[in-house]
Amino acid sequence: MTRPTLRSAQPTTYSRILGIGGVRGENVVPNDDIVGPIDSSDEWIQQRTGIIERRRATEEQTIAAMTEEAARKALAAAGIEGSQLGAVIVATVTHLEQTPALATIIADRIGATPAAAYDISAACAGYCYGIAQADALVRAGTAEYVLVVGAERMSDFIDPTDRTISFILGDGAGAAVVGPSDTPGIGPTVWGSDGGQADAIYQTHSWLTFRDGTDTSWPTLRQKGPTVFKWASFEMAKVAKEAIEAAGLRPEDIEVFIPHQANMRIIDQLAKQLGLPETVVIARDIAQTGNTSAASIPLATERLQREGAVESGALALQIGFGAGLAYAAQVVALP
Repeated sequence: MTRPTLRSAQPTTYSRILGIGGVRGENVVPNDDIVGPIDSSDEWIQQRTGIIERRRATEEQTIAAMTEEAARKALAAAGIEGSQLGAVIVATVTHLEQTPALATIIADRIGATPAAAYDISAACAGYCYGIAQADALVRAGTAEYVLVVGAERMSDFIDPTDRTISFILGDGAGAAVVGPSDTPGIGPTVWGSDGGQADAIYQTHSWLTFRDGTDTSWPTLRQKGPTVFKWASFEMAKVAKEAIEAAGLRPEDIEVFIPHQANMRIIDQLAKQLGLPETVVIARDIAQTGNTSAASIPLATERLQREGAVESGALALQIGFGAGLAYAAQVVALP
C-alpha cells in the first residue's frame, strides 16, 4: 500500500505588514471632564502625560465590536479576504470572558474559519508580540496571511478617583495583516519580561476576592508612576537600540518612531535616548486617544497613515512595553 504524501507548507524568506486598520472609542473625554474626582486640572494632566483628551467606547462598542471593525479595515487595506487568513491573533487584557478566546469569535465573524485563532496577554507589549508571532508563522509557511489585532476597553478597569493610571486610559482596537514579501519587511524582534517588577502595574485585587466577598469592589488598575517612568524611559531605550542593530540598521536609518502611547514624556525621553534624527516622524496619538495598551501602536500607525505623515515602505521602529513587565521591539516597513 502506498502511503499518502504529506502536503508541504510554503515557507517564505520574508514577511511584511500589508495593511493597517483602527477604530477608537466614540466618546471624546477631555481632561476637564475627569479632573474633579482626582482633584487635578487640565494643565496638570497635559504637563504630566501630554494627554488633551482620551477616546472611550460607547455601550455598543464592545471589545468584540471594535476588534471586528478594526480587523475588517485592515483586511480591506491589505486587499485580503478573511478566508485567506491562516491565523488570527488578538492581543488584549480586557476581554472579560475567560473562554472562548476573543480571536475565535472574530475569526468566525470575518469569515476566517477554520483559521487558527488565539488570544495573547502581554498588555501594552501585546501587539508587538503578535507581530513577532505572525512574522514567524508566515515565514515558516504555517500561515500565508495572519491577522494581528490589539484591542482594549481600558475604561472597564478604571477608578475615576485614581491618580496613578486611570485618567490616562482610553479604548480602541488596531489591526494589521501580515503576509509574505519578496524583501525584508519585519526585522528581528527583541523581546522579554521582568516579572520581578510585576507590581509596578497591577490589578487592585483578585477576581477570587471579588467572588468570595472578601472585596466586593470592582477590580481596577494601578501603577507606580516613578518606577514605570524610569524603566520605560531608560531600560526600553536599550531594547529599542538592540532591535535597530538586529535589523542591521543605525538610528539614523529610522524614519518613523512608533512607541507604545503610554506617556508623552516617556516618548520624548526615548527619542532622546535613541539619538534619532530630527527628521524622524514620531507618533503622538496619545494626545487625542489616551493610552490604549495593546491597541496603541497600531492606532498610532493608523493615524500617521491617515494624516499622510508617513510613506509606504518607510522604516518604522515600534516598541511596546508595560504590565508584566513585558516588552517587545522590532523595525518594520510600513504598508
